[in-house]
Amino acid sequence: MRKEPYNIGDFLHVYNRGNRKQPIVLDVRDSWRFLLAFRYFNDEYSSPVIFREIGDLWKSDFHRSGEGLPWPKNWPRHKPLVNILCFSIMNNHYHLVLEEITAGGVTKFMRKIGTGMTNYFNAKYKESGRLFQGAFKSKRIDSDNYLSFLSVYVHLKNPLELYPGGLKKAVSEIDTAIKWVTDDPYNSFADYGSNRNSPIIKKSFLGDMFSSPKEYRDFAKDCILNMNLEDKIGKFAFDE
Repeated sequence: MRKEPYNIGDFLHVYNRGNRKQPIVLDVRDSWRFLLAFRYFNDEYSSPVIFREIGDLWKSDFHRSGEGLPWPKNWPRHKPLVNILCFSIMNNHYHLVLEEITAGGVTKFMRKIGTGMTNYFNAKYKESGRLFQGAFKSKRIDSDNYLSFLSVYVHLKNPLELYPGGLKKAVSEIDTAIKWVTDDPYNSFADYGSNRNSPIIKKSFLGDMFSSPKEYRDFAKDCILNMNLEDKIGKFAFDE
């Protein structure tokens, strides 16, 4: 993790993977817990029994329209630590695109995610020790182009490697593959490439870069078909 503080207004690519490359989610319930963490850990208020307090939300489905995941009525007014622009929850790693909006917000939010998900995983599976491979990694986003191409990398590049038949098959039937990702509640592509309006996501600057969901879908499709993402954003290393 970076030692120097982030500046308010910075956009950051944040990522981490499971310790020893182990899975960080083993079933749909684990993925749903991650999604709830993105929603309810992103707040200055911290409840010691957060998942007890949100109650039946634990059993809810995430609607494509973005309905659901309301803010608990007995909590203080929502004061987010960060803006979450993009997310993708994979089997053994995650990606986030965050905006620092409060001093130390990214670090506080990621500490909540790391501690909360580790405690959950260890309690559920009777494990001990670290869930993640050390502290989260981050890279500052320094241009509009970088942000746009990175969003497609987060939304599509890794997820389409899990498409039935793999990435090559996904490229050969790209429209079907993009629909497949759009239907994934654990990926924020639908908030840009479709009409979902997740309460987790703050489209912020990235949302203003595209005039419509179709424009974003066309841009993302072109990126995947031309496979130029790593040329645009560079390679990143979990071990750096």
